[in-house]
Amino acid sequence: MNIRSLTRGDGVVLGAAVLLFIASFLDLYSFDDVPDSVDLPMLWGSGPVVFSVVLAGVIGAALVVVARGLPQVPKVAGLDLGQFGVAFTVFAAWSALGNIVDAPGGLDNIGENAGEGAPSPGIGLILAFVATLLMAAAAIATPLVPALKGALLPAPRPAAPQPYGAQPPGGYGYPGAQQPGGYGHPQPGQPGQPGQPQQAQPFGGQPQPQQAQAPQAPAGDFSPFWFAVPVPRPLFAEDGSPTPIAELAPGTWYLAVEQRGPALVAQTQDGRRGVLQDTSGIQRG
Repeated sequence: MNIRSLTRGDGVVLGAAVLLFIASFLDLYSFDDVPDSVDLPMLWGSGPVVFSVVLAGVIGAALVVVARGLPQVPKVAGLDLGQFGVAFTVFAAWSALGNIVDAPGGLDNIGENAGEGAPSPGIGLILAFVATLLMAAAAIATPLVPALKGALLPAPRPAAPQPYGAQPPGGYGYPGAQQPGGYGHPQPGQPGQPGQPQQAQPFGGQPQPQQAQAPQAPAGDFSPFWFAVPVPRPLFAEDGSPTPIAELAPGTWYLAVEQRGPALVAQTQDGRRGVLQDTSGIQRG
């Protein structure tokens, strides 16, 4: 799981899950004129609240975050884990609202000397409703709001600045030591090659015709470079298949090895190659 693929919306979901867990240890209901010696029940003392609010919210948040961090999201019954997580968070918020509206009457659960009167929602139940409502809103709005789709953790910069088109040393996909006379560079022995002595001409002699040089391939406009994506983006197969083979995650550097119109052919950490169709906002290394 790559935590750098998490978005700001996922951070809100995680924070709401922590708030929900803290609220589960606070009062479920509050009563007027309750003696200090009486222990009021907390959220864990109610089975319906535990299953429909606390556990449903925590499980939903976990599914949303895990689905975001996996390179390939598994599907169950045609739906991925993230969609199940969103459904769980909405259910938890709805259940919390129902428990606030329908507070049970009576004081049987806290003793005979607690006083009389109908209970009202306690601080724990109110905080649980706020947490689940915030969780559900963030889970739904993250794919829709650009501010929430931004990376939660910034992408790390390369260890040293690299010239445009250069390969960072030792990174994944590093092709090895550069071969002499690479594409677009003069071959050793050619005229004008640095470090190659020129043949001396005899005094008063005629310049000797130079040997015919092998035609050189024209230099291309594209040079491989490293890049990072601002948000998770799918990587499609080079054969044009509509099914993604991987997902590029923010915070990870990938190698662009070829350009096809507005798209890039990228190489992942495990050596897979595919086409990145959406190249808007990428960060060059």
